[in-house]
Amino acid sequence: MRNLKTVTVALALMATMSAFATKGKKVTKENNLSGQIYEMLKKNQFNEDHKEMTAEVRFIVNEKGELVVLSVETKDEILEGFVKSRLNYQKVKLENVAPGRVYEIPVRVTA
Repeated sequence: MRNLKTVTVALALMATMSAFATKGKKVTKENNLSGQIYEMLKKNQFNEDHKEMTAEVRFIVNEKGELVVLSVETKDEILEGFVKSRLNYQKVKLENVAPGRVYEIPVRVTA
């Protein structure tokens, strides 16, 4: 009976270790949606008056792989225009992205 328990525990440990040892697909900024959006908004010309601004952006991805901005909820009109101009109809890679689904992402822009 004791040998059966030992063998069972050993098999369970080997199964667990092999599950963790398999290499998954590495997630990088280039192949996830938020990373692509970060790259589009990264370079800005805001001055010290606009140190840190935040917004809530709602968008969809159309069948062509383009972002379509639905709304930008922010107190700052300058940030709203900046986000819309940088994101609207920009192509993205469609890995793990459902076309037509509404996405919401928080955005924080610093000078």
